[in-house]
Amino acid sequence: MNKYILIILYVFQINAEAQSSALDVADSLYANGNYTKAINSYLEIEDKHAVYSKIAKAYLALGNRGKALENYKLSTDANPDDALIKYEYAKLLLASKKYKEASDIFEKLIYIDYKNPNYHYQKGLALEKLNDSTALNRFLSAYNLDDTHQKAIYKIARHHLVKRHHQLSHRYIDKGLESYAENIELISLKAQNYYYQEYHDQAITWFNKLIELGETSEFIHEKLSLSYAKQSDYKEAIYHRTEALKYNPYNATAMYVIGTYYEKLKDYKQAEEFISKSLNLKDVPLNDEYIKLGRVLNYQKKYAEAIVAYQKAVKEKPQDLFAQFALLTTKDQYYADKKTVIKLYEKFIEDHPNDKMFKPLIEHRISELKKEEFMNKD
Repeated sequence: MNKYILIILYVFQINAEAQSSALDVADSLYANGNYTKAINSYLEIEDKHAVYSKIAKAYLALGNRGKALENYKLSTDANPDDALIKYEYAKLLLASKKYKEASDIFEKLIYIDYKNPNYHYQKGLALEKLNDSTALNRFLSAYNLDDTHQKAIYKIARHHLVKRHHQLSHRYIDKGLESYAENIELISLKAQNYYYQEYHDQAITWFNKLIELGETSEFIHEKLSLSYAKQSDYKEAIYHRTEALKYNPYNATAMYVIGTYYEKLKDYKQAEEFISKSLNLKDVPLNDEYIKLGRVLNYQKKYAEAIVAYQKAVKEKPQDLFAQFALLTTKDQYYADKKTVIKLYEKFIEDHPNDKMFKPLIEHRISELKKEEFMNKD
């Protein structure tokens, strides 16, 4: 009898060694990136309970999430007490937009180990995707368990930024920057907080920190441009708005804004160029832009072109009395025949009898023109 037992044990040992050898081969194939062959090798192993999660990882490496999920499910069923496998499975469910299933597994993991901050954080991500307002509580739990948890801090700080709870948002950001001073996401939130608080000098400092760290985007340069403009630093405002244009070269609004900054610097030629570009790009030009173009053309004494711009402004918005008045004053500058100008002014008063803003100015100008006409006769 002992002889038979020894034979059986020997057979088991040989089989175990063979299985171990097969597992080593499969693991080696996986480690070297030969995922399909690794899967085939794992499938040859009799005890699949031990390799379902490995098969899942190999399928995931190949980009086959469906098969990866299928094998993670088999692995969790075969190893119900293995928290790590559950965690990997839940994360893949979350990445695959199966938010409810992921949330349920993270809930079970929290029950198993409440003090694991990542379980709370991942649960929060799932709840966030489910539009569940309690997601913030999970992020707070993750933070309370680990106050250096950068991702949880970002979520909490961003929540308070959206709610315009700026001081609270700053508090969490500062805490996060204590342990990771170059966290780009937190620095961005810091800059945005200051921007929305209208503390533009601080916003400039923090947006520039992002650039120093190699982070650039249309959003960063646009907000820097607006902040510099609030500080009346129009040269820097132009520079950053021009940088923003590199990301969106046909942004008509950005071109128009650059034109207004050049106007502030009294560089009317550049102002004309950018405002004209803006108008050419717009499907439906607005009268405000034409008024602005007319003004910068007037500064350059390009009265004929200014008249055309103001006429377009009036066409866009006929009820805009300012555009009509600007058109009249430009014609006054351009027309040599002042009798015609007087008639145009009188027609404006006739057409707008209830106007109290421009009527006094026009009456005064008519009086001046008539005196000039009288003096010229003498």
